[in-house]
Amino acid sequence: MNKIYKVEIITRPELFDDLKEALNYLGVNGMTVSDVNGCGMQKGHTYYRGVKRDVNLIKKIKVTVVVSEIPYEEVLKTVEKCLKTGTVGDGKCFVTEVVDVLRIRTGERGVAALMGANEC
Repeated sequence: MNKIYKVEIITRPELFDDLKEALNYLGVNGMTVSDVNGCGMQKGHTYYRGVKRDVNLIKKIKVTVVVSEIPYEEVLKTVEKCLKTGTVGDGKCFVTEVVDVLRIRTGERGVAALMGANEC
């Protein structure tokens, strides 16, 4: 049985279209996309929702994909090739092993629950 991995990619919003195209070309069937705010080496802005804050936040996008048939290392190589500019703020990727998956509609579990993810 193949292991299942979740890859979370946090990067600049303006790079999303290129990332989506590259992941689709790799064969990634589905993804979850969220608008997020965060801070890191860039230090961010001192305003959040119009109010001055002590926490400096920058708008980012988080793309989450779950893979089993495609090695997560290939996803990471694709992400790096697509997003790397060499400047602060390119982003980060986090990889975690997934213990189980349940497709609620059918009750399928594990890798079978991932197949046909684009039939939503």
